[in-house]
Amino acid sequence: MLYHLHELQRSWLSSASTFASIGSEMLSNPALSMGYMGMGQMAASALEVFAHATATYGKPAWGIEHVTVDRDQFPVVESTVLNKPFGDLKRFHREGLPEDAPRLLVVAPMSGHHATLLRGTVERMLQNYVVFVTDWADARDVPLHEGEFDLDDYMEYVIEFLEHIGPGKNGGGANVMAVCQPSVPVFAATAIMNRDGNECAPKTLTMMGGPIDTRCSPTSVNDLAMERPIEWFRHNVIATVPVQYRGSGRKVYPGFMQLAGFMTMNLGNHMMSHYEMFKHLNKGDDASAQATKDFYDEYRSVCDMTAEFYLQTVVEVFQKHSIPNGTFMHRGKRVDLGDITETALLAIEGERDDISGLGQTRAALELTPNLDVSKKRYYMAEGAGHYGIFNGSKWRDRIAPVVEEFIAAHG
Repeated sequence: MLYHLHELQRSWLSSASTFASIGSEMLSNPALSMGYMGMGQMAASALEVFAHATATYGKPAWGIEHVTVDRDQFPVVESTVLNKPFGDLKRFHREGLPEDAPRLLVVAPMSGHHATLLRGTVERMLQNYVVFVTDWADARDVPLHEGEFDLDDYMEYVIEFLEHIGPGKNGGGANVMAVCQPSVPVFAATAIMNRDGNECAPKTLTMMGGPIDTRCSPTSVNDLAMERPIEWFRHNVIATVPVQYRGSGRKVYPGFMQLAGFMTMNLGNHMMSHYEMFKHLNKGDDASAQATKDFYDEYRSVCDMTAEFYLQTVVEVFQKHSIPNGTFMHRGKRVDLGDITETALLAIEGERDDISGLGQTRAALELTPNLDVSKKRYYMAEGAGHYGIFNGSKWRDRIAPVVEEFIAAHG
């Protein structure tokens, strides 16, 4: 019922968005007189903001056609090198890179947004690396016959992706960057690969704003997960995919639920952003208005997670704190973080992160007793919020150089 109500609301808003867009075009068309009458420009701007806020958004394209290095532009080639039911392995390579350029696997979060949310991350790292990205599928589009997908499967996908990338010419696997949620399963997968002596185990692992130990500086996201029993989540936020999608009948945590939660957390900020967009449009500052539109085009493009993955994450990460307690399991076998002895670890946190509080990612460095201290590093990005860790000017100018320096030292 939850999904059907959302689809009904989306149909209504889609029509309203279309009419608002038409009205805005008519009022702002210089060939028509209506825009010059009274409050025509203001009404056109208001209608455009409404149309944009109520539009339906599909999966965005990566759209990385070139990258700038030292003021020179280099074409970028995007390809899918491995296709699996619940996610593809993407490869981005720019012209001009040396044959032995380091390889970086960026593990995108499976938390309601598409991997394209990391477009800025990929663009920046393409300057010096061959970049691979986990492009997770929207669960509503994965047929039931493909089976389930949980945390165990997530770890195995990461391991398979690393094995597909293969060891480097000088031994060792690729460098890995886990952004937010995947810090937990990638951390565990790294331990498994170190334990098994896998030649594709990552040389370095950078964890950015990850919920390794959510008992440190708990945020509202952590509080919600702790306040409710898992059955509450099972009965209140899990829905069944309707018949019009390929994954019809699959139990999912809908992306629109995650988006609603994120929007509610910072409702005032989002309202101010749209008000600022209205003012920019009203003044004719289309460039500033477009920057806001571009952000929300990506932010509102959401996807579903499988119910089993979502519920297992809530239990293991936020309720049982299995990683810091040493009780995290993979296929019935305990994952021992003490097995990490080769992969160098970098933990990055944002000073103003309101999703993964300070100390949650840094905890990973304290959970690896057998890794030499010289292979561990912590960096706190002053003034950065959650998204500022991997996107925007703070990421490009201050955080990415730290990552590059760490990979150069240990990769």
